Amino acid sequence: MYFYKCEGEVLFSKLEYNLNKITEKEAKKASKLYFLTKLDPLVSRRSFSVSDTSLLDIKNEDINLLKRNSTKLYIPEWIEDLITKRKVTLINTNYPNWKEVLKINFPKKWRVNILALGDVGSTLLTGLKLLGNKDIKEIGIYSRDVAEINRWVIEMNQVSPPFEYDKYPPVKGLKKDELFDCDMFVFCASCSVPKVGSDVKDVRMIQFESNSKIIKEYAKLAREKNFKGIFSVVSDPVDLLSKVVFLESNKDNNDNFDFYGLAPEQIRGYGLGVMNTRACYFANKNKKTKHYINEGRAFGPHGEGLIIANSIENYNTEISNYLTQKAKKANIEVRKLGYKPYIAPALSSGSFSILSTINGSWHYSATFIGGVFMGAKNRLTSSGIELERLDLADDLMVKLKNTYERLEEII
Repeated sequence: MYFYKCEGEVLFSKLEYNLNKITEKEAKKASKLYFLTKLDPLVSRRSFSVSDTSLLDIKNEDINLLKRNSTKLYIPEWIEDLITKRKVTLINTNYPNWKEVLKINFPKKWRVNILALGDVGSTLLTGLKLLGNKDIKEIGIYSRDVAEINRWVIEMNQVSPPFEYDKYPPVKGLKKDELFDCDMFVFCASCSVPKVGSDVKDVRMIQFESNSKIIKEYAKLAREKNFKGIFSVVSDPVDLLSKVVFLESNKDNNDNFDFYGLAPEQIRGYGLGVMNTRACYFANKNKKTKHYINEGRAFGPHGEGLIIANSIENYNTEISNYLTQKAKKANIEVRKLGYKPYIAPALSSGSFSILSTINGSWHYSATFIGGVFMGAKNRLTSSGIELERLDLADDLMVKLKNTYERLEEII
């Protein structure tokens, strides 16, 4: 094992780098560590939190990252202790700007900017305003309609409990050029949403073609602005649009990949949160399914390919399939009533999940796993993204692989 000092931080690796070498005795003084390795940047993250020793020996990233690995890699006890405390970050040095990871420092309160103030964007904004007093410093909003910006600035800044006027985050209007002057950018722009009453089985896929054209513009703008924060995708389909952001932001002017754009871990898709809460809603109606609330998990996209697992320890295919179908069709039921089903997604997938990301809590969102943005339970720690790793039943693992491969084939 080699130990190094770089940018004031302590690094270690099995590989030899042209960096300032230090002794293990010197390295032991560090309160956090960075592990250096080399992986294919097209299908691997630039950095992530090392939650167990097996991740130090990773050769490639794929759906198996969600499965607990019992392999124990022998490493010095003091390093293992730091891993247990989530104080070790893996860095993929095949990214040309990998040293930027050494400078990442999340603020206590974040500045959040929102693009588009339609049904979803305005509801999400309201949620963040009312819930974000501990986590958000300021909310910026942008729309191509200036009157719409002014309306929401006026309305939101008049929302406050009596005698606590400075307790909740202020809302300010933005110019397009200011969108990436923040810690988190939230993409809520959308078009081609089928009308209520139309016979559409999967609204999200209808939106993909048109929304991908919109999001490409902002992916390139994020690159141009050298954006260091989190690019959050709330518009559907979040997993596929997140992949578009990664690909487009990492191309030069000649459409060649140079990986100077957004790192995979800077991009998140927020769509799975509401599928979990929908599953909880239906599970709570029957004592045979109620156990999902404490034992179950949600995986995959916000739409076709969704997987609701009734229980991790006692997985049952029949119950899981039932809850999956109920969660998938919940939006259709609302549309049948004559309404667009945007309130629960905007709040459960959007506001609540975004705040959980900021404060480091476990939540559901789609993050980069081997070239695919796959929804799963995760959290953002000071050492990077930590995926929940579980002992998964074989038939559940088959479902996860099928969904993963389907998403991989689309883009």
